[in-house]
Amino acid sequence: MDPIYVTGHRNPDTDSIVGAMAYAALQNAMGNREYRAAALGRVSDETQTVLDRFGFEPPMVIRSMHTQVQDLDYDTPPILSKAVTVGKAWETLNQQEFIRSLPVANEDGTLYGILSRDQVANYNMTQVLSGILEEVPLFNVLSILEGRILNEAGENVDTIAGEVCIAVPQSCENLLFSKPESIVLCGNQPDMMRRALEKNVQALILCQTELPEDLRKMETKTCIISTPYDACRASMLLFQSVPVHKMCLTEGIICLHLQERLDDVKDQLTERDYIFPVLDENEKVVGIITRYHLLRPRRKRVVLVDHNEAAQSVPGLAEAEVVAIIDHHRLADIQTNNPVYVRNEPVGSTNTIIAGMFQERGLLPSPGMAGLMASAILSDTVMFKSPTCTERDKIMAERMARIANESIDELGKAIFASATGNKTPQELLDTDYKEFHIAGNDLAVGQITVVDTSSIMERKQEFIDLMQSRLDEKGFTVVVLMVTDVLKEGSYLLFAGKDEIIEQAFHVVPKDNQVFLPGVMSRKKQIIPMLSAMWG
Repeated sequence: MDPIYVTGHRNPDTDSIVGAMAYAALQNAMGNREYRAAALGRVSDETQTVLDRFGFEPPMVIRSMHTQVQDLDYDTPPILSKAVTVGKAWETLNQQEFIRSLPVANEDGTLYGILSRDQVANYNMTQVLSGILEEVPLFNVLSILEGRILNEAGENVDTIAGEVCIAVPQSCENLLFSKPESIVLCGNQPDMMRRALEKNVQALILCQTELPEDLRKMETKTCIISTPYDACRASMLLFQSVPVHKMCLTEGIICLHLQERLDDVKDQLTERDYIFPVLDENEKVVGIITRYHLLRPRRKRVVLVDHNEAAQSVPGLAEAEVVAIIDHHRLADIQTNNPVYVRNEPVGSTNTIIAGMFQERGLLPSPGMAGLMASAILSDTVMFKSPTCTERDKIMAERMARIANESIDELGKAIFASATGNKTPQELLDTDYKEFHIAGNDLAVGQITVVDTSSIMERKQEFIDLMQSRLDEKGFTVVVLMVTDVLKEGSYLLFAGKDEIIEQAFHVVPKDNQVFLPGVMSRKKQIIPMLSAMWG
C-alpha cells in the first residue's frame, strides 16, 4: 500500500518534526503501518540535539506532493532483451492481451527501443517474401528449430545468413540452390544433402530425417543441423530467429521518468496515441504508459501536523489527499475534497495533543519517543514561559519526561543551549521561519529562542540587511525576526519594513529597526494576532 506521509510545516521546528514522528508512531502502533514521518527541510541544530539525545534519526525529507508519473498505475509488461528472437517476442506480445508494444532493453536494463505487433508482422512479411535471412546467431536458430548440430564444422560457426532454399529433386536444375551463400532445408534426400555439402553452403538443415553415414565423413565447411520440424515449417521459423534489435523502433522515442510531475508531461500524453517507456532514476526501464493511464492517477496521501496553512505546507498539497490535520494554530486556508479528521486544540504544542492521543488509546510511548515529545513541548512553550502554554502542556510534558526518565529542567537547558551554534544569519533566520498572508498582506516571521540573546544582538545589522533583501525579493509588507530570551521572558523584534507597522501593531516606538517586547514569547499568540487585528 502507498505510504501516508506525516509532515509538519516548512522550515520545521522541534514540535513539527517530533509531531510527525510521534503521530506516525501512534498510527503504526495501532496497526496502520503505512504511516511514515517526513520533513519538509533540514532539521535544526536544536532538533538534532533532541534526536541525538534519544537515539533517533531525522525523518525522510520530501520536497513536494505533486502527482508524478510514478503515481499513475502504469503497465509493467515483460521487458524484452534486444537479443531475444522475433518468435519469442511475438509469443510474449500475444500473452499481453491489451498491450500493443513492449519495451526492448539493453543488457544493463536501459532502453534500447520499442517493439510493436505491427513491426513484427511487417518484418516477417518482408523477410519471407525476400527469402533472404539476415545474419543471425546460431544459438537463435538452434533454439527456434529445437535443433542440434551434427558435424564438427558446425561447432565452429557462430552466425548464419543467406538465401533460404527448400531442396527439390535434382532433375529440376533451374530450381536448385547454386550459391554457397544458401541455407538449404531438405528431407530424406541424400542427393540433395551431398550437393549442399559439396557446394559448402552456409547451413544444411535436415528436416525430420537423419544424415547418412557416408555423408558424416565427408569434408565440408557447411554447418549441419537436424530439426524435428518439416521443411515448410522450418523455413518459416528460421525468419523468427532474428534478434528483435534488427526491427524495433529506436529513434524518436519519448521517455518519461518516475519523478516527473504529471502536469509537465500531461500534454505529451494526451496529444498522441503512443506508448511511452517509463524510466527510473538510473535510466532503467520499469514500465510503459499511454494516455489512458491519466484517467485515474493515484493521489499522494498526507497528514498535516503543527500547521494548517497552505503557504507553510508541502508544495503540491492541492494535488494530494489530506487524510488528517493535527494542529494548535489558528484555522487557515487548507481545503480538502472530502471530510477529514481534524484535531485542533488551544494548547502550546502539537505534541501535547499527540501525547494525549496515545493516552486516549491506552498506548504507552517508548521512553525515547516520550523523551522526544517532552522536548518538543518544552521547545514550543519556551520551557512553559510562553503565553500559549497551558496547564495541560505542563502536565503532559512532565508525564512524558517521567516515562523517559528525564529531568524537565535539564532537558530544557540542553534544548535552548543548542539554538545558535556556528550558524550564518540566513541559517538562523530560516531555522523557525514562517510566511503568512493576512488581509492582502504577505509577511514572514522568524523566531530564535535562546537563554542569552547577546550573541544574536551583536549581529543585528546582518539580520536586518538579510530581511530587507528578502522583503525586496518577495514583495513582503514586513519581515520580522523574534529573538526570544528565555531568562528575560521577552523578545527583541528585528524587522524590515515600515516603522508604522510595528508602532500600530504593538503600540511601541521602534528605533533602528528594533524593539524589545517584554512578556512576548509566542509568534502564534502574540505576534500574528496583533498584525491581523491591525489589518482587520
